[in-house]
Formats: sequence, structure tokens, C-alpha cells
Amino acid sequence: MTVNTQDMEIVHRAFRRESRLLIDLVAAVTPGDTTRARVLAAHFRDYRLGLKNHHEGEDELLWPPLLSRVDMEADIVLRMEVQHQRIEATFTALDKAVPAWESTAGIAERDALVAALVAHRAALIEHLDDEEATLLPLASRYVTEQEWASLGEHLVANTPKLTLLTLFGMVLEDASPQERALLLSVLPAPVRGVWRVVGRPRYVRHMRRVRAA
Repeated sequence: MTVNTQDMEIVHRAFRRESRLLIDLVAAVTPGDTTRARVLAAHFRDYRLGLKNHHEGEDELLWPPLLSRVDMEADIVLRMEVQHQRIEATFTALDKAVPAWESTAGIAERDALVAALVAHRAALIEHLDDEEATLLPLASRYVTEQEWASLGEHLVANTPKLTLLTLFGMVLEDASPQERALLLSVLPAPVRGVWRVVGRPRYVRHMRRVRAA
């Protein structure tokens, strides 16, 4: 019996989209517009936390069981670890570039941030493409349903509730009706109600501010 890993591909789609939009949105900010810079900096931090927790869940809960069960394919898991380290290095640069630009919205600071975002996205896309092509088929054969579910549980346990609503909206945004039904089906009924009544309208308002340009 294999584990369905489709949900991770849907999550990856959101990270691909938001990493691209952040580049375009930051580049379009008028020099000196610190109000706009603060909006995008806050959105970046939601994105950053979501990706950080996503990767930490894999580091702690996915790589160890896989390494203990695979043989010739261990190089795939080890390559994923190295790619995570490269992405984390781009966050080190972004953690300096974002507040520098947020406080001034200066041209030089904006250009430095855009360059850092481009470097981050390049490392991210390389990893996501590789993970989907090589690691997910491996995970579907070698991890249990419970181990796979623990990745989502880790994200929920380590993310503030309002940020979770934003992240869930990001993931649902480009999902097909079938994919949306899959993601919603794993939520308890009260949580689905919170999403419909609170989360979805809040996400729409948030993205209107973020993508105002």
C-alpha cells in the first residue's frame, strides 16, 4: 500500500507562486513608500514561517524514517537535506534585506531585496522540482500514513492560528475543486466551519492588500 503524497504537490504550488509574486510586488514598490513595504514585509514573514515549518517537519519527521528504510536511494534523501540548507542560507540573507528595505523603502534596499528574493526562488524551485520527481515517489512507498500525516500536524502545532489561516488560503488558491475537497476533507468539521466563516474572507482581504499593485 502506498501513501498519497499529492497534498505536498499542492502545497509546493503555493510556495512557487508566492515566491514569484514577492519578487514582482517588491520590485514595483514606489521608493519611499514604507506603508506598502510594511505590508509586503509582513506577508513575506508569513511565507517564510510557512516554508520554514514545512521544511523543519521534513527534516525531523520524514528524512529519518526514509534513511532507515532505503538503501540505494539514500542519496536522494541526503540531497534533499543539502537543498534545505541552501534554502536556509537564502533566508539568512533575506532576514537582513527585508527589515533594511521595510524601514526605508529605499531604491538600493529594494534592489538588494529583489536580488535576495531571486536567489531564494532559484534555490527553492530547484528543490521543489527535484523533491517531486525523486523524493515523493520514494516517500509514497516507504513511509506510513501516520508518518505522512505528522508533517501537517507539525506545521499546525508550530504556526500561530491566524498565520495558519493565511497559509491555508495560499494552498487552496490555485487548487482544483478536487484538490480543494481533498485538503478540506482532512479537517475536522468545526475547523472547516472556521475556514468558511473567518478564514476565507480574511484571506481575501489580506491578499487584496498584498497584491494591491
